[in-house]
Amino acid sequence: MFIASVIAAILLVVIFQTTVPAAIGPLGILFVFVLMYMLTLGVLTFLIFGLGNLFQRFITSLLVVKKPFQALSLTRSYYFSSVISLAPVMLIGIHSVGELGFYDVLLVAIFVAISCVYVAKRTQ
Repeated sequence: MFIASVIAAILLVVIFQTTVPAAIGPLGILFVFVLMYMLTLGVLTFLIFGLGNLFQRFITSLLVVKKPFQALSLTRSYYFSSVISLAPVMLIGIHSVGELGFYDVLLVAIFVAISCVYVAKRTQ
């Protein structure tokens, strides 16, 4: 996942420096959206995994609880980040088609929240 994110970041930089949206065509724009999703997916996977482990260490050192907090596994972090990573791509897509308003952002946020609840229930 890390290598794919680095490759996606490098390809995005190359595409942004060498082309313009009018010249790249619809398949090129789709490729840019896929690369943005891959980059966001990799960053969020390791961010959620790292913050979960940090939170777990912080909680266990400060509090004594009956049921200890379990940090997220890398696989579960990947599942959550795969849903959350779609939100920026959807927002950019909505903005490119028309005006991005409050209700659009609210609908994407509701979609992400429902998807995260679904992932949490299915991965227990």
